[in-house]
Amino acid sequence: MTRNTILLSGLLVVLLIVAVLVMQKPGERSLSGETGAVLASIDSLAVDKIEIKAPASCIVLQKNGVEWYLQSPVTYRADQSAVAGFLHESKALEVKNVVSNKPEKHSVFQVDSTGTLITIFEKGVEKVAFVLGKPTSTYSEMYARRSGSNDVLILSGTSPSAFSRPVKEWRDKTIFSAARDLIKEVRYQYGDTTFVLAFKDSAWTIGKDSTQESVVNNLLSSLSNVQADDFVDTLMQRPPRITAQVAYAGTQLSFSFLKQGEKYLVQSFASPQWFEMLSWHANEILKRKQDLKKPAR
Repeated sequence: MTRNTILLSGLLVVLLIVAVLVMQKPGERSLSGETGAVLASIDSLAVDKIEIKAPASCIVLQKNGVEWYLQSPVTYRADQSAVAGFLHESKALEVKNVVSNKPEKHSVFQVDSTGTLITIFEKGVEKVAFVLGKPTSTYSEMYARRSGSNDVLILSGTSPSAFSRPVKEWRDKTIFSAARDLIKEVRYQYGDTTFVLAFKDSAWTIGKDSTQESVVNNLLSSLSNVQADDFVDTLMQRPPRITAQVAYAGTQLSFSFLKQGEKYLVQSFASPQWFEMLSWHANEILKRKQDLKKPAR
């Protein structure tokens, strides 16, 4: 073997070592094998309070009877499925390993004050608290740290979206809901123009006109579960100009079109709360006669 060959071989080994060190992020080597351990052992039925504190927000959820409500930053009925999903995701958090036990490394993994502090209470008593940090290089796992511990963990089984919802995603977006079978008549009013879609003799008609079954079926599905896209919490200087009204199943929905943003303000007769609906979403409800009538042959 020539001298040059030996030098090149040695250089290759050095480069391989350097590459491994560069690719290995600081602190990501496992210190101990806590693989498979559950991060948070909680009883979903006993949990009655949840706090989610991020650098720019603080969300508090409280159980009242069998239902969940937001207590901060607004007071409002919570999206029950969102809370159930959060508890399910919390119970599924699994420790893959410990990557650091040095406090000075907490900022590297964002498990310090820049992370999200999750505190879960059972029967009024703190059950578990942990800080969720940044995702790992694979983005399928996250760094975390139990409150009061210096150990930085890698968690598997995480769904970051369950822990980073904006406030509006925790609120119940239901504007109105009714069993589809209870909807027998839908009354529309656009300014001075009104018409009624009614179920008579096993068929939906508008006056004497027949309707398109598929269109009516889609409409009934939308009317049975009307969901908002956002909330209007600021006081309006004056009541919005009503564009359309839809009455059915004991309620009335008022729609006000906003050109800016291509959306509608919506209010149910049963609540003072105003909501926002994107135009495409509102148009699933706001039908005209020609949309519903069966085309003439």
